[in-house]
Amino acid sequence: MARIKVPRKSTALDMTAMCDVAFLLLTFFILTAKLRQEDPLHVDVPPSTTVQIVPDDNIATLSVGKGKIFFGIEGTDIRRTLLEEMGKKYNMTFTPDEYKKFAVVPTFGVPIAQLKQYLAMDEEARKKLDQPGIPVDTTTNNELTNWIYEARIVTRNLKNQELRFAIKGDAKDEYPAYKKVVDALQRQNINKFSLITTLKAK
Repeated sequence: MARIKVPRKSTALDMTAMCDVAFLLLTFFILTAKLRQEDPLHVDVPPSTTVQIVPDDNIATLSVGKGKIFFGIEGTDIRRTLLEEMGKKYNMTFTPDEYKKFAVVPTFGVPIAQLKQYLAMDEEARKKLDQPGIPVDTTTNNELTNWIYEARIVTRNLKNQELRFAIKGDAKDEYPAYKKVVDALQRQNINKFSLITTLKAK
């Protein structure tokens, strides 16, 4: 009896659908990725073995280094409204162009009296500027406390949420530099905040 020959079928696979999905995912990640902003203050954060991701939204960062304090907050709408409220507090008026520029500045460290000059610079000049830091004198001029207070009010009004805080400090700085920031938070009964660290092996 003759052997029945089974017809051979091609083993080729159509990869068109898989390529489409791969390119769609790649496009999605590129369009939704958040560019990392260069910090005006280089901070060598201390190591830690605890893994807890700092959220990207609804958070203000207080950077400490070289005896200076920098303030940053997420959200262009929040930054714009925050500048408006600080202008009212210090009797300063800002132009629409200055509001637009401040809305895209992630972190800054200049007194509010120098803020107009700072915003008048182009982006490259602002990167090269040696910013003096936000005043945090406990007696006469505590601008940091005002930035923190107004940022909390603005976040509550715009997002109906409580603003969270994170301290990013240089590992080489001594405790008194951090104490000024912690005191500014505790004056407003903010006793819960995060410390930004870098991950190291256990």
